[in-house]
Amino acid sequence: MSEFPDRINFKLDTPIYRGSVQNLYDVPDHPELIISETSAGGSVFDVGTIFNIEGSDIGRAGFRHLVFQELQNPDSWQRLSTALSESGLKAKDESGIIEHTLSRYQKNGAATHHIGMIDRNTGNVFKHGFPAELSNLTLIKKYNVWKPDLNKVLGWHFYDYKKYHAGDGFVIPLEYIVRLGITSGSSILRKYSALSEADKKSYLNELGLDRPLSPWTRFKSPIVDLTTKYEPEDRNISRQEAALISSLDGETFSRSLVMAILGAFMLKQIFSRMGLHLWDLKWEIAKDGDDLVFVDTIDTDSVRVTMNIRENNRSYFVHFNKQAMRDYYRIMHSDWLDAVNDSKKAAAQSGRPFTEILSEGQSKGDYPANPDIDSTFHDLQKDKFEMVQYFIQNQDQDMSGQAEKIARAELDYYFKSGNREKYEALNAI
Repeated sequence: MSEFPDRINFKLDTPIYRGSVQNLYDVPDHPELIISETSAGGSVFDVGTIFNIEGSDIGRAGFRHLVFQELQNPDSWQRLSTALSESGLKAKDESGIIEHTLSRYQKNGAATHHIGMIDRNTGNVFKHGFPAELSNLTLIKKYNVWKPDLNKVLGWHFYDYKKYHAGDGFVIPLEYIVRLGITSGSSILRKYSALSEADKKSYLNELGLDRPLSPWTRFKSPIVDLTTKYEPEDRNISRQEAALISSLDGETFSRSLVMAILGAFMLKQIFSRMGLHLWDLKWEIAKDGDDLVFVDTIDTDSVRVTMNIRENNRSYFVHFNKQAMRDYYRIMHSDWLDAVNDSKKAAAQSGRPFTEILSEGQSKGDYPANPDIDSTFHDLQKDKFEMVQYFIQNQDQDMSGQAEKIARAELDYYFKSGNREKYEALNAI
């Protein structure tokens, strides 16, 4: 990455993109680069920014910087090789694509769009290591983001992805969801539960699984679930449809699946050093000539990771990621979540963004307003991000005791609020 600057002059004026969890800015004299400013805002159920957690901006940016450094580091892949040998994944590698990809990473590291963390005080770009004061600014290489064209005919609608088939240097319009196990909030569990017995068998075959789905179980080897990325609402699709949408040839699409799985194992190792258990995560990948590149964010917004506690002959799973907020709204504000889901159903029929429908319903009083977060629960989420920041700067420390302390406090919050049964229904066996 020597071709990229070690120091930049930056001024954060008008962002070129304002998102729910980050803003993006151009870099003067470097049109190929952008600055990502992680915000303390949070979004659930694709609604947009509806809460803020102090410290989450620096915690997420710092964790992202840690992860991308690991992905780029050949030594990290050398250390991962042993764990992969014990996973059983290599036994399924009939084509040798896993061994080939892993061999490349052990030699050169994995390609990413991440260049480094920017010191807010000096503008120095830390491509390795961290500034004395963690920052919420990262420097990244720019890739094209194209949205498919919406077409309507006879009252129906569909999306046209033809622009991808003649282009390059773009983010593949898919989300690669790698699942090491299944939680109660997994979308594939909801889909599976709604199917007939015959359709359940077909769905399991499609996923490559040989046993029924049940929450809080681990898979023998990971699976990759795929959704659209740039349609108004993420849509689960088959591998066949994903391959066509991606515009990649068969061999390159296969590499993208393997790449996502190998990256998941890297994340699993990182979280285990905090005493946490990774269940699933989302990757985005870009096409850059013949190369495939890890892009976008990878932080506690794009994973499911838990502290597991055994108490009173039950196993409790406390989320150290955005799933904690999803479950909070599901348990404490179910009427609001019902309105969100109702808006999504209306959007699926009309092709309109569901957020417009939700906002209209709220302005008319038909839907409840976006709820505020209880201060006690907010502080527990803040504690999690403080723990992440401490880990980033003290990676040789055992964090499992601190993680368990926070997890038990979150259980206590739900139990004392009279929502023990609702929590156990979601996150206990």
